[in-house]
Amino acid sequence: MGFDSEDLAYEFYNAYAARVGFSVRKDYVNRSKVDGAVASRRYTCFREGYRQNDKRGSKVKRPRKETRVGCMAQLVISRQSDGRYRITHFEERHNHELVHACKVRMLRSQKRSMTNQNGESSPYGGAEMQPKSLAELLLTGVGIEDDFYDPIDHEMRLTSKRAYYMKQEEAESLNLYLQSKKLKDPSFVYCVQLDVEEEMTNFFWADEKMLVDYGDFGDVVYFDSTYRLNKDWRPLVLFFGINNHKQILVFGAAFVYGDTSESFKWLFRTFVKAMSGKTPKTILSDREAAITEAIVSELPETHHRLCTWQIYQNALKHLSQIGVNSDSFSSDLCGVFFNPEEEEFVNSWKVMLDTYGLWENDLLHGIFEEREKWAVPYNKHIFAADIETALLSEGSITSVRKYLKPESHVLQFVKHFGRVVNEWRYKELEANYDMGHHLPRLMGDVVMLKQVREVYTPVIFKMFHQEYENCLNNVINECIDTESSVEFKVSTYGQVRQYTVLYSSENDSVVCSCMKFQFVGILCSHALKVLDYRNIKIVPSQYILKRWTRKARE
Repeated sequence: MGFDSEDLAYEFYNAYAARVGFSVRKDYVNRSKVDGAVASRRYTCFREGYRQNDKRGSKVKRPRKETRVGCMAQLVISRQSDGRYRITHFEERHNHELVHACKVRMLRSQKRSMTNQNGESSPYGGAEMQPKSLAELLLTGVGIEDDFYDPIDHEMRLTSKRAYYMKQEEAESLNLYLQSKKLKDPSFVYCVQLDVEEEMTNFFWADEKMLVDYGDFGDVVYFDSTYRLNKDWRPLVLFFGINNHKQILVFGAAFVYGDTSESFKWLFRTFVKAMSGKTPKTILSDREAAITEAIVSELPETHHRLCTWQIYQNALKHLSQIGVNSDSFSSDLCGVFFNPEEEEFVNSWKVMLDTYGLWENDLLHGIFEEREKWAVPYNKHIFAADIETALLSEGSITSVRKYLKPESHVLQFVKHFGRVVNEWRYKELEANYDMGHHLPRLMGDVVMLKQVREVYTPVIFKMFHQEYENCLNNVINECIDTESSVEFKVSTYGQVRQYTVLYSSENDSVVCSCMKFQFVGILCSHALKVLDYRNIKIVPSQYILKRWTRKARE
């Protein structure tokens, strides 16, 4: 394996160490007696060797903790006749436990690595990856320059010209920047699609952490293409997800300068390939025919629906003048768009049109005609991980908008985008730390609440806790035995609306007509009422989704 300098060799081995879970120490160095240049050098695991006895002995008040255990893992490089450095010895095995990926950034050599990247977080920090591929790379002697990566998709080119203009210099700069990211991190993925004139048109990229996040939480994806609607911005599209703390994740990013379904078909195909062929269970998107056509073509097994949150945002934008004249319009519109019950949804829609005189509004008319593609009452059977609630509270990445304007160089955006994503990732680290040091308070000594408090993340436990409180105000109005199950009619005390809950004693299954479990992934208050009625004091295991638990990433 060849390197132009010893520093590049160190950076490469340190990157490998970040993935495996150890810190690198620079050991011996041999210099040429002719010109003083480094002739050979060894890099070792930070736990190599043994610490010598401190001559001060008992005078030391606070002896340092023992870290060295005689680990033999190492990398040796030697200078060749051409002036470049080659790997002459590599020992992969360690004699101690390696550091978990989420704590790698705490290691000394990894801290230095992140500090040296101009404020950008290390692409290796906090990401899990099997080290085998890199170890094989070291052992087989495949060099960086020799391991050529061609990002150009030569098989699926556009048959038309790109719709958005991009300077050739910027396209080349972006391609070179992404190529450099790939050289530093072999797990970094990017791909480029050409148009009919051989111009670089569409760019997709995802770093290692995005791949890991998708592996853990890629069941639901929101495909955000709203930035493309503003012709003054670069045509950015993002793949969003949601973690077990209900925090937004980014699975991938792209610039789509093409404007046809061909571009989106290429993008979805590239995305799935980058994610090792894993497709999401559900994908939410904006109201755009080309996107819908591409999803149907490339993700035929995935549930597709339009994103309620984005349709609401678009309606709010186009009806902004009404919002100026009414303090309650925004909240009224939100209440209508996110109403979970079909009858209430339809009635509240009519009331809204009456109240604000919008019966002749073409936009709202078209949205209502497509209600079965986006409205909650018609899609409760499709799991969505409550992602739209998270989007309502966090929104999308608004801070990058100023960098999307053409007067800002494309690399300014890409680098700023990386910083924003890393800020979001740090929020997850904070949430994990808080989860490990604090337990949510209980409303009482309740067996079921104590059970799920130990299992769910705090934010999911809070949701469940609310359902349990609501359960206390529920009443069972009717109980009907059938051949395979018992049918319960459940309502909230003092209210007319009833929900049907089917219970089977064979496996303690409960299915409620409100479909909260199918839609969000936690049991509703109606199902909890039936379980309590049947003297079941713990949540059956099939109703605890791993993606909502503290161990979702394990």
